Amino acid sequence: MNSSMLLNWKSIISVYSFIVLATTSYTQVETPELSPRCKFTQTVGLTDVAVDYSRPSKRDRVVFGNVVPYNKVWRLGANKNSTIDISSDLYFGSDTLFKGTYALFAIPSEQSWELIFYNETSNWGTPGTWDEAKVVCRLKSNVISLSSPLETMTISIDDIGTRSATLNIAWDQIRVSYPFELDTKSQVVKSIEAVMSGPSSSDYYKSAKYYLMEGLDAEKALIWINQAIELRGPSAYWMTRVQAELYASLGKYPEAIEAANRSLEAAKKSESSRYIKMNEASIIEWTKKK
Repeated sequence: MNSSMLLNWKSIISVYSFIVLATTSYTQVETPELSPRCKFTQTVGLTDVAVDYSRPSKRDRVVFGNVVPYNKVWRLGANKNSTIDISSDLYFGSDTLFKGTYALFAIPSEQSWELIFYNETSNWGTPGTWDEAKVVCRLKSNVISLSSPLETMTISIDDIGTRSATLNIAWDQIRVSYPFELDTKSQVVKSIEAVMSGPSSSDYYKSAKYYLMEGLDAEKALIWINQAIELRGPSAYWMTRVQAELYASLGKYPEAIEAANRSLEAAKKSESSRYIKMNEASIIEWTKKK
């Protein structure tokens, strides 16, 4: 190997070594979290309750009254704020927690806990300035002693029924419980009524329009659009427009022109220039064909 080739190889090796060194310099060391994150979603009846929190452990410490002071606001857990997201309202006795996402805070004392739902969730720990206006609900629970210490803090949804459950928080030697109810009955009745009442005008319209766009069964699509208009009324010019196009696709130009005129009049009342132009152009075109 001559000196020129040797020099080139040395240059290549140097560049490669630099890339490897640069890459390894930016590699981050991964270590396990002392308070690992936990996310779970529990369905109760027809309601989803999602909890996202970090789970600190006891690690031979006295937790309450020491690691977690008594009678002070505590971020429930560790790291970023613990949150709860509910898909419908929860009823804690006379207190209602409305559908939404909230940060969880607590004020522990020796005999009881106060659980606080706060509508600002982006804090890391207790807010620097506590805003009472952001408190949406406060709940109290007596402390229950555990028969043996629980090493890792646990939030759980237990005692699950179709219309009720219990939000439990446990750690070290205590547990606090917050039973709640849901209006599952109204949700089920509403669902039944929606299904039993049949498709909406929008369902019929979307189905008919899809069939029109894809060149599928126009006769079936015409039945659907007629049902949509019957439910929604002739003022829905976008529906009567589809009706007109379906008639035209079937070669029924007198019916198509009649539907286009209805769509045109409704579009004029709503000042929809796009539909006015479309209908006027179609009426001229279809008149020549009838």
